[in-house]
Amino acid sequence: MTLSSAPSALHSPDTTEPANPQILGVTISAVDMAAAVDRVLGWVERGDRHYVTVTGVHGVVEAQGDATFKRILNGAGLAVPDGMPMVWLSRLAGYAQVSRVFGPDFMLALTRGLAKKRRRVFYYGGASGIADELASTMRSKFPGIVDAGTCTPPYRELTGAERDEVVRLINAARPDVVWVGLSTPKQEKWMAQMRPFLYAPALIGVGAAFDYNTGRVKRAPRWMQTSGLEWLYRTIQEPRRLWKRYARNNTLFIYYLLLQKLRLRNFGESFNPR
Repeated sequence: MTLSSAPSALHSPDTTEPANPQILGVTISAVDMAAAVDRVLGWVERGDRHYVTVTGVHGVVEAQGDATFKRILNGAGLAVPDGMPMVWLSRLAGYAQVSRVFGPDFMLALTRGLAKKRRRVFYYGGASGIADELASTMRSKFPGIVDAGTCTPPYRELTGAERDEVVRLINAARPDVVWVGLSTPKQEKWMAQMRPFLYAPALIGVGAAFDYNTGRVKRAPRWMQTSGLEWLYRTIQEPRRLWKRYARNNTLFIYYLLLQKLRLRNFGESFNPR
């Protein structure tokens, strides 16, 4: 059966792990960097198949107006807390072990672990040439990693035949991990759609990590990262492209939290401070 004719399916979350916090109805895994890396390495060792979302304010806000996207986020085997608001709210809800798992840092930490066992990785996404540049950078930093291949898709929606070819290409490369850099929510929807057809144990949507880890985008100072102000640094870097997105998402996020606190809107299973 080809992908274009196969029924749509979402992968079930990893239910072997303890309960996780919910923020505006979106599950955030109660992990820190080490736990997130260990979880994925375990899937690779066992051959389990899941997808990973790197979830911050943008994803949570987008999910409020898109029920399908919210189900995709909640169907992830692992939804790491990408932004400091996810960390703060998780800790307020009683999950003291949660710390930030920033996508670019997660890529580096997991690649370090994968390289020790000479595991295979595939890079899907990014603008023209970035996936190849990223693969070269990772090989240089982590000599044990095996580059299984790259693919830079067009910005438009793929045709059925093109999706079938992507499945063939990735499965033939036999990666243990597929890094997906398509931005939110496109990358999460791609992973959910492709998960039933790809053999790789882990599909991981890391968005801008492709740009960060090739040096095309500069990191914010550490104090801005830990104080929740990285969005401001990014806005200063690319004001014309990002100011509207951050203004909208940050405002709506606070507004939704207020509606929930006042019990004026039900967001499903939701954040409840202890």
